[in-house]
Amino acid sequence: MPGPGDRGGKKERPRDARGTLRRIAGYLTAYRWPVLAFLLCSFLSNAGNLLGPRFAGKAIGLAEEGFRQGPGHVDMDGVARYALLMLACYGGGQIMNFLVHTGMMRVGRRVARRLRQDVFDKLMALPVGYFDRHQAGDIISRVSYDVDVVCTSLSTDVIQILTSAVTVAGSFVMMCLISPPLVLCMAATIPASILFTRYMGKKTRPLYARRSAAYGEMNGFAEEMFAGQRTILAYAQEERVCGQFSAVNRAAAQAYRDADGMGMTMGPTVGMISNFGLAAIGLGGSILYMLGAVGLEQISSFVLYSRKFSGPINEISNIINEIFSALAASERVFRLLDEPEEAKDAPGAAELKPGASHVRAEGVSFGYVPGRTVLHGLNFEAKPGQTIAIVGPTGAGKTTVINLLMRFYDPDRGCIYVDGRENRAYTMDSLRRGYAMVLQDTWVFQGTIFDNIAYGKENASMEEVVRAAKAARIHGAIMRLPQGYNTVITEDGGSISKGQKQLLTIARAMLYDTDMLILDEATSNVDTNTERQVQKAIRSLMAGKTCFVIAHRLSTIQNADHILVVDQGGVVEQGAHRELMERRGGYYEMYASQFG
Repeated sequence: MPGPGDRGGKKERPRDARGTLRRIAGYLTAYRWPVLAFLLCSFLSNAGNLLGPRFAGKAIGLAEEGFRQGPGHVDMDGVARYALLMLACYGGGQIMNFLVHTGMMRVGRRVARRLRQDVFDKLMALPVGYFDRHQAGDIISRVSYDVDVVCTSLSTDVIQILTSAVTVAGSFVMMCLISPPLVLCMAATIPASILFTRYMGKKTRPLYARRSAAYGEMNGFAEEMFAGQRTILAYAQEERVCGQFSAVNRAAAQAYRDADGMGMTMGPTVGMISNFGLAAIGLGGSILYMLGAVGLEQISSFVLYSRKFSGPINEISNIINEIFSALAASERVFRLLDEPEEAKDAPGAAELKPGASHVRAEGVSFGYVPGRTVLHGLNFEAKPGQTIAIVGPTGAGKTTVINLLMRFYDPDRGCIYVDGRENRAYTMDSLRRGYAMVLQDTWVFQGTIFDNIAYGKENASMEEVVRAAKAARIHGAIMRLPQGYNTVITEDGGSISKGQKQLLTIARAMLYDTDMLILDEATSNVDTNTERQVQKAIRSLMAGKTCFVIAHRLSTIQNADHILVVDQGGVVEQGAHRELMERRGGYYEMYASQFG
């Protein structure tokens, strides 16, 4: 894992922007008719806004003509008529504009909901290895922050870009119809604005990609520190962690400042270029007016159209920053959606039937990273109804064995068989349903005690839940809670202790009707007396079933039918407790170190 100083400096190169835009457009196709209707409203809004300057010029032309004939000859009714038409055009355009933005906001929310659902569904289909390689905070950032950025851009920026494009094109056509010579006066500023915007786009897009990555890193670091808050306090590391977060926060702020600082120069610079064009129009219009080539009506209309021409260009240059930010966020989301999913079931894969409980491993080798083998040449056999204990020093590969049994990973070499067939010959769902699992890292979710225990069994009754809780020796503690089994707990356990959380997960496994059970240090958070009681309950519950037990406390596995001593990625000893003690090998030394 990179250190705090490295997190914010992570650079992400921009990927295929056109491909990203196509994929975003794919989400919009589900709402193509509303979007087309909003585009039509946008066109009508722009048509009204484009007619406004024309009517304003007509009013000024009438006034100019009347003043030439004398102050009393001004056609005020005509001027008022054109003024009302101008107001009607602008008012109607604003109403249409309001409908467009409100409608696109709804479309954007729906697209965001669908995109977020696709991301979450994808996360449920990804292999465990993806979550081992990525921080939870970074994943959450993609689900929430990045999708929200895309939603905001769809709600406002897309229509604004299209509206601005129509306004620019319409204004340019109207200016050409009014006075081609005046168009030449501002012609030099048009390519200057376009070239500058393209140049700045190339500069800012990678900065926005880096900003999204830096925020993901910061969220990941914060989530990691919040999860370990008690440890931080226990070791009095608050000052150090605050310093580390300061470095991460500074890197994220620097990435934000680099992106927005560069992006914010676009609007003012394009505005300055447009002002040069306006000055050129004023100078050229004055000369043409003195020559009699144009009148006040044409000049006033042309100036208004030039502002409508340059205004959207300024807006586009500002919106482009948000578009680049949305593209960077979209790329992160789509990269997650493009991650390879968990291995699919083999063609013709069979369902693992209830009663399967014979497990055998032959020549299994595996490494999480290519070239770094964690297990090599692993062989063992678990006969139906046996309790198989897996012991060994930390890092020996005990939990890796469980990962392979559950097919969280597949072996690089060798095979694992269940009831005589390779486990890859079964459907993933049925294979995993064949095991109940209790891990050292307990997991409960926000809900009632009843819901947490009944999590693995659909339509479980209260009687079944209570029976499992009693077997796990947690019933008494539950009944002392304010609402018993209807007490709501949070994901961090809330009002129950860590040991009680572990008993809840044991009760959950007991309720889950399977023929194989995996216990990974399942009693590490309970006291010795409770542990003895739970062990008795587990043994009675596992009668006739195959049980895999990972344990560091050897007192809990002395009655195991078979013990595998794993060290340096292989089984160095195996046999019953008495047999291994008589050999006086590695197991004997481990036992002696614990019990003298």
